[in-house]
Amino acid sequence: MSKPRKPKGRPVSGWLILDKPFDFGSTEAVAKIKWLLKAQKAGHAGTLDPLASGMLPIALGDATKTVPYVMDGRKIYEFTVSWGEERTTDDLEGEVTQSSDTRPSAEAIRAILGEYTGVIQQIPPQFSAIKIAGERAYDLAREGEVVEIPSREVEIHRLTLIGCPDENTAEFEVECGKGTYVRALARDFGRQLGCYGHISGLRRTFVAPFGEDDMVPLADLVALEKIEDETERLAALDAFLIDTGEALSSLPQIVINDDQAHRLRMGNPIILRGRDAPVEADEAYATARGKLVAIGEIGGGEFRPKRVFGG
Repeated sequence: MSKPRKPKGRPVSGWLILDKPFDFGSTEAVAKIKWLLKAQKAGHAGTLDPLASGMLPIALGDATKTVPYVMDGRKIYEFTVSWGEERTTDDLEGEVTQSSDTRPSAEAIRAILGEYTGVIQQIPPQFSAIKIAGERAYDLAREGEVVEIPSREVEIHRLTLIGCPDENTAEFEVECGKGTYVRALARDFGRQLGCYGHISGLRRTFVAPFGEDDMVPLADLVALEKIEDETERLAALDAFLIDTGEALSSLPQIVINDDQAHRLRMGNPIILRGRDAPVEADEAYATARGKLVAIGEIGGGEFRPKRVFGG
């Protein structure tokens, strides 16, 4: 019997909040970070298009188990809409499909924003990762197919017109929930205003629970490659990591001792004592010595682990 392969790389865990540069793909960015930190495992929480910049939360090691909690978080985008053209991709990359000489006033733009706030129905772009009969919409679109993508419910918490630098462009900020396509907002604004429109600039500045202060420019990380001593270089890179448990700040937390942590890591429940102990929770997380031990459920005076994390 052959021995199981030893994973390549270091068992490093945590979140690195990358400030992804323009014209750099999300998958490419994850591969770069994984290579720089010599990590065994890496993934991201929410794709950013190559033509978009800004926050790309990258999970390393055990942090990949917490990706769904970040994917579900609120997001904030700053975006620019160029009026006068609708494009196949709803951004600068696509071909022009409709054009107009009409240009909206700031007052006309503000007048429609309320219709895009709250829980709304949105049709994703033709070039999107939505699956149609088992295939990605963007694959079908690249083959020239026009597919009917059903509308779906998304939530827009806040939508603001920041300004109009000139008659051809408008700048916005949006705070939205999971699954919202900002490119679709630009498309729909343009259609309703009778002028057509597409995204010409997009930057993500927030993915709950991470903020702008957490972001690290890729150039700052790449600059550390000049450190010849590998131990020193990796230590400098590790200093940018955020603890895995930070991704779970929206869940109830329980603080436990070392003995309880050992029981949870063995897959066993622990008894919760004390007046301040949570009574019921579908999901909560346990920490010991400031480190994440497990995600689980609370009921009947017990914390029952669903996912456990290394010491």
